[in-house]
Amino acid sequence: MAQMELFLFAFVVGLTVCGLTGSTMELVSGRKVAFAEPYVSPAHVLRSLAATAGAGPFMLVNDALDARREKRISTIALLSCGCTAIAWSLALGIVVLAIASWTIRLLGSGI
Repeated sequence: MAQMELFLFAFVVGLTVCGLTGSTMELVSGRKVAFAEPYVSPAHVLRSLAATAGAGPFMLVNDALDARREKRISTIALLSCGCTAIAWSLALGIVVLAIASWTIRLLGSGI
């Protein structure tokens, strides 16, 4: 049961980071986050990687919902994108928690 709670906590952390990052990006740029300019650009690879790492699940769901509304993808493809976003949020949460844990140990805190 403890493993499941850890996975759930990591998922919620990833979802929170994704939501905060994506919402901040939307507020700053005034445009919906997506895998398109100004968020993802071949001219700014590092910025694109950072944006995608932080708000990738949010971008994926936005693009998938837009494609579904325009009937460019099927319901199965939409569900696949949703499952990918869930897994991506979990992975993002695990990475964020690992970085937080590493930072706490580096600073010498006994937490």
